[in-house]
Amino acid sequence: MKGFLGLVLLAAIWGGSFLFMKVAAGVLGPAVLIEFRVLFGALTLAAVALVLKRNLHFWRYKKHFLILGLFNSALPFMLFAYAVQTLDASMLSILNSTAPFWGVLISVFWLRVPTQKSVWLGCGFGIAGVITLVGLDSTVLDEGAWLPIIATLCATLSYAVASHYTKTAPKMSAFNHAHGNLWGSALLVLPFIWFMPIREMPDTTEISAVVGLGVLCTGVAYILYFKLVEDLGAASALSVTFLIPVFGILWGHLFLQEQIGANTILGSILVLLGVSLVTGLQEKVFPAKAIKES
Repeated sequence: MKGFLGLVLLAAIWGGSFLFMKVAAGVLGPAVLIEFRVLFGALTLAAVALVLKRNLHFWRYKKHFLILGLFNSALPFMLFAYAVQTLDASMLSILNSTAPFWGVLISVFWLRVPTQKSVWLGCGFGIAGVITLVGLDSTVLDEGAWLPIIATLCATLSYAVASHYTKTAPKMSAFNHAHGNLWGSALLVLPFIWFMPIREMPDTTEISAVVGLGVLCTGVAYILYFKLVEDLGAASALSVTFLIPVFGILWGHLFLQEQIGANTILGSILVLLGVSLVTGLQEKVFPAKAIKES
């Protein structure tokens, strides 16, 4: 029960990240918003590291942290911050769930890993879900939002690249991977502030959104996630993927008055069903052996 509540809390926090970005991106611009996000997240983890007496050794592993920071935070966060200026927060939260599909394609076409038929079926459901989500939404078509949609899918591709990269990365704790990745991304995003400066001075609401995005949705969320991985295992912690869109849609509807159409519900179901098949989560939750013995 404790683990389940932790997953729900984490999904609520990560689902809120799209809400916070929607509130602040238009005023701050993508570069300034994400620089504050990763910086506040890094400072939060630095405070925890100080309490736990964990040494990061950033300069010893600077190349690793810069690579990880690029693909795991800097690039995807910037792309999301760009896309959220056009797309609804709820749509972004659903498209965010497509990262496992990219992971499969990388495994098959780059790493030449054999893949089960159920995984390909899951990819099919995922593609159908994305098409349903954006292809049946006249608002998206009218606003010409295809470039932001492509940017969002590139962001989830970046997550998949980062996931595969960490498998061959230097051995260290998951906490240090998260901590160093944020400092690396802060260095990488910083120069872009000169090309994409702040647009206008933020008000109290927008400042609160930035702080919430950095401290809560990045720093605290990372701590909670790695605690869940430690307590439940990586496979079970992965189920948070299913819950994030639920909260992304809920927060968008409650606080931004975003409409929930039939295509949103159907597209969400197809994407999450696809994620279930791709990750094999349904077999972990309902193993075939257990079914046969029941």
